[in-house]
Amino acid sequence: MSKVYDIGVLPGDGIGEEVVREGLKVLTAAEQVFGFKTRREHLPYGADHFLKTGEMMPDAAFDRIRQMHAVLMGAIGDPRIEVGKLEFAIIAGMRFKLDLYVNLRPIKLMHESLCPLKDKGPADVDMVICRENTEDAYTGIHGYFKKGTPDEVAQQTMLYTRKGTERIVRYAFELARRRGPKPGAKAPKVTLIDKANAVRAQDLWTRTFAEVAREYPGIETDHAYIDAACMWMVKNPEWFDVAVTPNLFGDIITDLGAMIQGGMGIAASGNIHPGQVSMFEPIHGSAPKYRGQNKANPLATIMAVSLMLDHVGESRAASAIEQAVASLIRSGRIRSLQAGVHGTDELGTLVEHEVRAAVGARA
Repeated sequence: MSKVYDIGVLPGDGIGEEVVREGLKVLTAAEQVFGFKTRREHLPYGADHFLKTGEMMPDAAFDRIRQMHAVLMGAIGDPRIEVGKLEFAIIAGMRFKLDLYVNLRPIKLMHESLCPLKDKGPADVDMVICRENTEDAYTGIHGYFKKGTPDEVAQQTMLYTRKGTERIVRYAFELARRRGPKPGAKAPKVTLIDKANAVRAQDLWTRTFAEVAREYPGIETDHAYIDAACMWMVKNPEWFDVAVTPNLFGDIITDLGAMIQGGMGIAASGNIHPGQVSMFEPIHGSAPKYRGQNKANPLATIMAVSLMLDHVGESRAASAIEQAVASLIRSGRIRSLQAGVHGTDELGTLVEHEVRAAVGARA
């Protein structure tokens, strides 16, 4: 009997609807090839819905999502609405209300032509960043004094808890154990990226990392302050395997990693609570200037579908999608990741056909 997964579909704003449509096209191909099914429920929340109804994302929507296996999201953000208003209500809303404490960001180069770094290839760029997703400066604890005056003061609190720190650190070690050592390495490695020498509250991370590491004697550990980590990621990306980092620094360094792997057009992320409903998305913005023009690159959304399938346990389908995208890039059939070089629907169809053809060739 086929497994059935309940999937929420939240296209959001701008190019979201177009890229999600292509992601679902590839998902349908994977279903048919690998013998599982999805029940998909459209979630209308985004700028158009807000401007029409005044509703951002009600509690009832979160209650419904809790009953699902996963959510596939496009992009949120619209110039007609105050910056951050929808993002905090919808993206942060899901992260906090669903306790999606892992922001998982694979950084994997599929072809050397995509990498802006000199003399670096796929063997050099293959890492995963585990970003804590529910604490730090993003908890919304902030305020102003004498706002709008020359004496204005603004403050925002960076908050860390032992529970929040330990669970993301432990997730990173478990992930490293599942991944195994990189080619040529003796053991998997987990790197802690922080700034505990200056942000002294992050000493909690230093101590927690050391304590958890003692439970994983077969895994190597390393440490880098965030500024040095950015430098080393550019100079020697091959040094990184699995890394774990607080929310704010993770937000920054994963975008740097995205450019190393080829840009925002191919980078995906998972917002995960292991064993519970989780949300998957491309990391690019809503790019409203490209809306409805069939120019947006949907590969990041397609890669988000791959992450989503891996999360629900369909690892063969997840791998097939990743390999299909890699094959199309390496063969030159995908000539560029830039918007407009290929049509949005063209890229979706290419990946869809490659998933079907590659599996058929192995049969």
